[in-house]
Amino acid sequence: MDSKDDWADRSKRFFKAELKRRDVTYDELARRLSEMGIEESEGSVAMKINRGTFPTWFFLASMKAIGCPAVRVEDV
Repeated sequence: MDSKDDWADRSKRFFKAELKRRDVTYDELARRLSEMGIEESEGSVAMKINRGTFPTWFFLASMKAIGCPAVRVEDV
């Protein structure tokens, strides 16, 4: 059975892979989130993603901001 730390690591790796797949930097993600009315800096984005324990709202808003149409649990 996976621990919370395992899930945090898997979430972080999935998030980073989606950003890389779409060639979106932390700075670009912060800009796109700001356009959606969610004020985030490059640093705050980096901290949230790198610790792997970001809030669900941040994950979902980020996936929308980068154009990810769906997230399959099997892929995480």
